[in-house]
Amino acid sequence: MATDTSGEIVNKIKQSDKLVTIDLQKYFDETPKAALDLKQFLFKGMILKEEDFRDQLENFDWSQFDGKYVGVYCSTDAIISKWAYMLVGQHLAPHAKEVFKGREDDMLFELYRRKLEDVSWHEYEDKFVILKGCSSKEKPVPESVYLHATQKLIPHVKKLMYGEACSNVPVYRG
Repeated sequence: MATDTSGEIVNKIKQSDKLVTIDLQKYFDETPKAALDLKQFLFKGMILKEEDFRDQLENFDWSQFDGKYVGVYCSTDAIISKWAYMLVGQHLAPHAKEVFKGREDDMLFELYRRKLEDVSWHEYEDKFVILKGCSSKEKPVPESVYLHATQKLIPHVKKLMYGEACSNVPVYRG
């Protein structure tokens, strides 16, 4: 903070047109999301028996995924054949908006990545950029998204920081 000739306190950070804060949460896709753990369809949570697997898929209530993005994963170290994911995808197709392989963070990364591909990163040329650090539980931003945004910004920015204008962590200086 500094004072101007009239003695008023001037916030030079706010006045700077070179300082830009990017809130990655604004790229959050509001579509409902769900996860499906294949463990529940496995014998003892570990063994894929084709006939049992197919029967369980046939009798499963897929309507719970209507209109949602669905991440499909297995929480155990079971070996899951590619065709098993294909069968699950076939059952989800009439219900889910889209199906992803992986846990919630994997699905969120892909959804953010798609939106970040449309950003005009050159708009940040020679700017001091802060990637806002706090995200809410309603609009989570995985670490992978910060990493992706960093890669997109580095060729353009003069300085990249993480956090808030009042307390930030320097990440890059060009």
